[in-house]
Amino acid sequence: MMRPIQRLQVNMQALLALLDRVKAVLSEEDHRILRGAVETLGLLTQLLENRKTTIHRLRQMLFGASTEKTRNVLKQNAGETAIATANGSGADPGSEPTGEAGKQGAAPDSTPKGHGRNGAAAYSGAARIKVVHESLKAGDCCPLCEKGKLYASMAPGLLVRIVGQAPIGATVYEIEILRCGLCLEVFRAVAPEGAGDKKYDETAGSMMALLKYGSGTPFYRLERLQGSLGIPLPASTQWDIVHEVARVVEPAFGELIRQAAQGQLLHNDDTTMKILALMKASPGDTGSAVGSESERERSGVFTSGIVSIVNGRRIALFFTGHHHAGENLSEVLKQRASELGPPIQMCDALSRNVPQEFEVILANCVAHGRRRFVEVVHDFPEECRYVLETLGAVYKNDAITREREMPAEERLAFHQVQSGPLMAGLKQWFEEQFAERKIEPNSGLGQAISYMTKHWEPLTLFLRVAGAPLDNSIAEQALKRAVLHRKNALFFKTSNGAHVGDVFMSLIHTCELSGANPFDYLTELQRHREELIRNPEGWMPWNYTETLRAARASPARAA
Repeated sequence: MMRPIQRLQVNMQALLALLDRVKAVLSEEDHRILRGAVETLGLLTQLLENRKTTIHRLRQMLFGASTEKTRNVLKQNAGETAIATANGSGADPGSEPTGEAGKQGAAPDSTPKGHGRNGAAAYSGAARIKVVHESLKAGDCCPLCEKGKLYASMAPGLLVRIVGQAPIGATVYEIEILRCGLCLEVFRAVAPEGAGDKKYDETAGSMMALLKYGSGTPFYRLERLQGSLGIPLPASTQWDIVHEVARVVEPAFGELIRQAAQGQLLHNDDTTMKILALMKASPGDTGSAVGSESERERSGVFTSGIVSIVNGRRIALFFTGHHHAGENLSEVLKQRASELGPPIQMCDALSRNVPQEFEVILANCVAHGRRRFVEVVHDFPEECRYVLETLGAVYKNDAITREREMPAEERLAFHQVQSGPLMAGLKQWFEEQFAERKIEPNSGLGQAISYMTKHWEPLTLFLRVAGAPLDNSIAEQALKRAVLHRKNALFFKTSNGAHVGDVFMSLIHTCELSGANPFDYLTELQRHREELIRNPEGWMPWNYTETLRAARASPARAA
């Protein structure tokens, strides 16, 4: 017979204090494991106390959420649909839109998946070596027929050779020193050009920053890798170098903020982050560029991601501190030109994501509303099937607009014709569920429907305003860079360290969104620091190569 479990009322502070008391008798690894178990227990208790947390959602948090594609969520066969059944009609407005839209879902994509290999054209950063024929050249007579003349082929043969090397390389110059045996005069060999200027080249700082803030490699891991390859690089030295590089490239970050403020569309969101100094300091120490008296009692730390669309160009910004995404967006919009109208802002429905000081045209993320139905699909399969397939048809229409590269106004008209009836039918279906008492408002499905109806206007902004997107996926993808850092490095030590991370993440991700090489970009910013200070607008990821070409063609223009 099992003994009844005695319930102990112990809060997290008491458990953490207990861990600190037994730390002296535990090894560092055992203490780390035990602390992780206690923090996991605290998290589970907090989640279970929230009545909105379902077992399905808890399982996803613990073991990772699987893909939320409709075919996987519903486990349906290809071509299976339930929209017509839920609508009570024979037509299928979701899977087969009229006109060209119907062709989108008519047949599965027959294009085979990639095999994971890349052609020579994909290696844009590789060195190119031209190999000429050892005995023949264009214009020579053919050695075989001795009549025709050889000419250069338009498509040379291509071979790709990939070699391994340390991320940070080093060269040791052995400078020969001669001494006269009679007068003892010393004669020292002249060092190669650039060898004695400084120990760490600009490329070293660029690579460290790219590995740390672009790929999520902590300093201590790079130190271990470099040491095993015979090129020692202490973590403290890495920080000193990237800190100095961040100071050099700061004007480019400031210019990114200024230009992002002029965007026609701004996406924003945030994720939790840790800054040890802020966790130990008083709540009033915000550790951010923005601040207000109302934030004195806030203890949470967040990384906000903002992606601004400026004339089709995408700019990514990151801010880490006590402030939410809406507050950081307000700080960015302070640099917006007064003659510009309010921008479109895409975010989820949390009020903390909306700037309070500036007017915006608010759009909410359809994917967030959709996810609420994914979470209850096991309890309400048929009802959720109808919602998910209807929204899937809307997303198919949006994919068509991208494939055809429709201008904003044409895209709006297309959605109004193809997606408008779908969304109108979905709203009517929502209203019928409550009006006819088919769904309990407090059930999981009822709460999902209430969320959609409450935020219906911003969720359907894409049907009324040209250029309004369907979801906030671009901001969530940008925040993966901060999540990767949090996963590998766990925290920032100080607010200054967090700002350095924000600078590099912003520049690196903007480079990737612009198709620029972030390694080359960071290197050129360091090599032209004076020009960057004088003209930061000419040293953006999308135009710095033109600035370089102009400077090389006319050295006087570099100043």
